[in-house]
This record gives sequence, structure tokens and C-alpha cells, in this order.
Amino acid sequence: MDRLRQRADFLAVANGARVNNPAFVLQSRSRDDSGPIRIGFTVTKKNGNAPERNRIRRRLRELVKRLDPVSMQPHHDYVLVGRRDALSRDFTTMLDDLRIAFTKPARHTAKGPHKGRGPRADSSPRPAASRKPD
Repeated sequence: MDRLRQRADFLAVANGARVNNPAFVLQSRSRDDSGPIRIGFTVTKKNGNAPERNRIRRRLRELVKRLDPVSMQPHHDYVLVGRRDALSRDFTTMLDDLRIAFTKPARHTAKGPHKGRGPRADSSPRPAASRKPD
């Protein structure tokens, strides 16, 4: 198993399937090559200061170390996006969540404005804004 380190790889995985959990989001993308499984970790600044983000990242790395690689699909890239709940959530619960996330059928999310989800509830025509004469 290798690590994702380049921004382009993280962005490619972000457009793939995702599974949401209270402590993390698991993003995945299938690759066409025969390379090893690659995994990356990221925690945004909204989740706390640097020591808190580092602790979240360390907990996520330890989860992946304790998980058997058989549960991961070969020729895939994965990114674990840490959430604030990863600081206080029980470690064994998080490990169970990660096992379930790898077995759960991932839902694909379309990036961009409203792609293919049917008519919007607020799609009624709105009156044009009137301008006051100068």
C-alpha cells in the first residue's frame, strides 16, 4: 500500500465515490493501471488548530494500519477526510465504521451545480428584479 502525496491525485479522488461517517469521509476512485492501493489523508483547517488536525490525521493513519488490506479493492485510490468527531469518537467504533465504509456501496457525487438529480423544488420562474429609473 502506498501513500497519495500529490495534489492532482487528491483532486482526482475527490471526484469519485464517497461514503460519509461521523468521524471521516472515505473517498475512492478506481484506476486503470495495475499499481498498488494508494491512500491519502487530509484534514481541513475548519477542524481545529494544527495539533488537533495532526491528532485527527494520526488516528486515521492508525485506523488504516489496523485494517486488513483485503477489505480494500485493488487498483484503487482512497482518501480519508478527517472530521472533528474523530477526536472524541471511540477508536474501536471508528475502526468498525471504516470496515463498513469499505464494504458499503459508495454513492457517486456529481461535482458542480445540480447534475442529473431531477427537477429542483425551487425551479419556479422568478420575476425579474425591477430597477428604479435613474
